Amino acid sequence: MMIRTLAYATLALGLTFGAVHAQEGMVDEIRQPTLDALKGKKVVFVPMSMSFDLPEGWAAVMGKEATRLGYTLDIRDANWSTDTGTRALTQAITEKPDVIIVQNFDVASYARTLKKAQDAGIKVIQVNMKSSYQTDAFVGADWYGIGVYAANRMVEKCGKDSGKSGKIALIQGPATAAASVYQLNAITETLKDHPDIQIVSSQTGDWDQSKARGIAQTVIQQHSDLCGIIGFWDAMDAGTGAAIKESGKDIYLITSGGGNKTACQGVENGTFNEVISYDVEGQGRDLNNTIKVLLQSPEPAGTLKFALYTPNKIISKETMSPTSCWDLDVLKK
Repeated sequence: MMIRTLAYATLALGLTFGAVHAQEGMVDEIRQPTLDALKGKKVVFVPMSMSFDLPEGWAAVMGKEATRLGYTLDIRDANWSTDTGTRALTQAITEKPDVIIVQNFDVASYARTLKKAQDAGIKVIQVNMKSSYQTDAFVGADWYGIGVYAANRMVEKCGKDSGKSGKIALIQGPATAAASVYQLNAITETLKDHPDIQIVSSQTGDWDQSKARGIAQTVIQQHSDLCGIIGFWDAMDAGTGAAIKESGKDIYLITSGGGNKTACQGVENGTFNEVISYDVEGQGRDLNNTIKVLLQSPEPAGTLKFALYTPNKIISKETMSPTSCWDLDVLKK
């Protein structure tokens, strides 16, 4: 009888407890500490330049989250100058922000300055373009994976089973940029097993549309049976595509970029056959999450070292949908 009485009492207590919580809800004990860890913090963003789609998109996504959660996002535009960028980073280090986000021009220019930032206790995120110096986090494109995909597509389109010449060309960015060095390594490694593919030209377009156009025109003139071109950035390769159109030849152009609406337009109008998108909108979300992790982490700068590589989205006439590309005006809303 005693056991039965205790059981009834326990059940009644449980029902009462459940009823109270059903009426009043439960307190999320981690919510307020999380908000407190973010509020009032300072984040500095040093892009290569705010004159093109990638940094504009990242800034739009990061800015909205900073406003929502009560920390600041301060943009220091390097304006296409490594000297200006180095000065901006050096100045930021003296101000001791909580996080610095940097888009490197190449693998070497900022390496020492990024180490100084971490030595000063500032957590550092690199976005899309890596330095040889590894900081707390990298958020961006998987350049090696992009190179492997592009090379394999050239095997399909231009290799021995295609009936084509097997001749392809590469138009890179600056030779020391992460997007160039990692992609080039992936392409050459992948094509080692495909002797039917011949790289007849590999030149640097330096992210310049007119320079890429001139390179493509020359290569097409020199190799009348050129089958394909791998370009390393869609904004630059608008010039490559224009040269192909001028030639009137059937040359397969595959490039990569942030997935702005101009990428979809380029596929629609035939400038590009494929764009490998690393999705700036998604990268913005990953940047926000990385900022929040680092601001909440009690670990000192340089302790956490991790990467969030962007999943690739392939944009072609076969795969394109209304959500394949993003619009900066929409991101800013």
